[in-house]
Amino acid sequence: MSIDSSNLPDPPMPSYTFTLYHRDVFEKSNFKDYDSMLRARLARGHTRASYLASVFENANNVKEGIVRGPATGLTTTHSAEGELVASFLIGSDFSRSYLLVDTGTDLVWWQCGPCSRCYKQIYHPIYDSTASKTFQKVDCTKDNSSCITEDPAFTCVEELRYCRYDIPYASGIQSVGFMASEVITFTSDHKSQRILFGCGKNQNGGKVMFSGAYSGIVGLSRRVNTNDPGGYSLPSQLNATLFAFCLPSFDSGESSILSFNKAPWPGARMAKLIPNYRLPQLHFVDLYAIVIDDKEVPVKPSWWQFGKNFNGGVIVDTGTTITHFPQDFYILFRDIFRSQVEYLQMVDNPIEDFDTCYQDIDGSEVYFPVVKLYFGSKSPGSMLFLAQERVVLLIGDQYCLAFKGWDKELTLLGSNQLQAVGLTFDTSENTLTFDLDACD
Repeated sequence: MSIDSSNLPDPPMPSYTFTLYHRDVFEKSNFKDYDSMLRARLARGHTRASYLASVFENANNVKEGIVRGPATGLTTTHSAEGELVASFLIGSDFSRSYLLVDTGTDLVWWQCGPCSRCYKQIYHPIYDSTASKTFQKVDCTKDNSSCITEDPAFTCVEELRYCRYDIPYASGIQSVGFMASEVITFTSDHKSQRILFGCGKNQNGGKVMFSGAYSGIVGLSRRVNTNDPGGYSLPSQLNATLFAFCLPSFDSGESSILSFNKAPWPGARMAKLIPNYRLPQLHFVDLYAIVIDDKEVPVKPSWWQFGKNFNGGVIVDTGTTITHFPQDFYILFRDIFRSQVEYLQMVDNPIEDFDTCYQDIDGSEVYFPVVKLYFGSKSPGSMLFLAQERVVLLIGDQYCLAFKGWDKELTLLGSNQLQAVGLTFDTSENTLTFDLDACD
């Protein structure tokens, strides 16, 4: 009996898993109490949101990360704000490394000794490329695919035969070095894979420095072209059209996982990923309706859809802490929320820059309205259910509505609403699934 080989399914792609932590696990010793740590988290989220807004305000000259296809323009300014930290092993001597995770950037880099302009790392020594038997330099004159020079942050220096990168960040810090090749080992399943990475030789940003808790940044931006494995982001290099991770609750202190080519959760709730040709590396979703308890917030379709220049839309971004809505929609959202909490007295002087806060009276247990986010349609299978700590933040002695309005067309779905939610991104099917309480 003959077999038609053209109908045989492709073999499954290898899966990889490593451990994730919330950033606060590493930085809590820097703060006198939880409130000061929370304020720092909010400040990071504000910086991240402002950065994304600046990208959209220059939509005709977009350059965040590496943009391929019909997009026009590039930028060399990046954001270094993230709330997740990945743990894996580097090189033949299995040097442990903690890297900030950024779903919106396209490069994996870490400090690469020996170097004289690297910052001091707190938890582990700086990776030493001369001590690793698996470290390899990359000759960009022989392999031009190793140096994506469409992005002005990367230059093939022909006389030195290496690809130089220079990544400045919005906060004033920078990483400068060259592209190289190394084997990384994933801590959860002990599998190994060779990847291209930025060998960081100069992270001296003057008065502003990277946190010594981390040795670099791992970019998890969306894989732009599923038919082209090229690119520096980790999903691109692992040829992964599917990756999943869970952001641990802020106060849990627990670890979670990030998996490639494997979906560890059942995916009961689903949204569509909407491609944006100007910013193809970011994750846009089809937010459709929002209901507070049983009251739906009136919405104009234009608030959540792309404009004529592909501005606007809804981004899932774990580097942003608080969900941001366009101001007109936020006012409607806020007013309905307030109408559902008439039994509590609003404070006259809300904390931070929130506008809807309630007094915490003697630590008494208080319940707030639930918020239901619907994607694509108002059906149970498209609804993300948010309650209590995903809806309000307790700051000092005030419960504050953990959503904000701003004068932008863009909506950002942030990490406070996504804490303990399992997220599975499938860029081949253009879907994002949500699983509540997946990692706590």
